[in-house]
Amino acid sequence: METAPKLTFKYGWDERDEVETLMKGCRSDGIVQFEDGKTYSVYFIDPIRLQQDLEEEEELGSPFLAPPGLIVIPELTRSAMENAIAQLWKQGYFDALKPLCEVKESHQDTEWIYNHKLG
Repeated sequence: METAPKLTFKYGWDERDEVETLMKGCRSDGIVQFEDGKTYSVYFIDPIRLQQDLEEEEELGSPFLAPPGLIVIPELTRSAMENAIAQLWKQGYFDALKPLCEVKESHQDTEWIYNHKLG
């Protein structure tokens, strides 16, 4: 049986983030990690912040808001975000998203690029 994906954050998560994320109403650095190594970028936002951001975009002449992996939830707590990820995974949400590319670079690859393209 497959295990639910794990939610992490590019810039980490600590006790301060629990308070600040709730107050800000958005978190754009979410990473969902699957057992098979695939990762997906997610952007959490609450309805109030969504409305504020949309109004700001309208004023700037772009009457839309569409960050990749947008997930709207009532309150941005760590547990609420993790619950949303688990439910979306069960519903097949991530099947419609493109996984992030993993860049693996070895010393030999870097050396070849330097010698052939830069040297």
